[in-house]
Amino acid sequence: MSWQQKIGHLFGQPVGVSFTNGQGTSGILCSADGNQIYIMEYLYQSQFALKHYDYRTIQDINPFPSCQQHHHNHYQPPLY
Repeated sequence: MSWQQKIGHLFGQPVGVSFTNGQGTSGILCSADGNQIYIMEYLYQSQFALKHYDYRTIQDINPFPSCQQHHHNHYQPPLY
């Protein structure tokens, strides 16, 4: 299924976006207008930005996987 067919089901959800130049981004898919998608991205501290990306630059859009798929029974703090 192409990403254009998927986006209608992904509004308001966290997504990962891959671009044709090999880069990517992630955030909440807010809307699309037929030429661009709009994603709320985290910047730092308590700052967020609504960014837009042209359809021609997008390779794919995928929803984040469920946490249950990667759930561990016990939290293991990282070793430093």
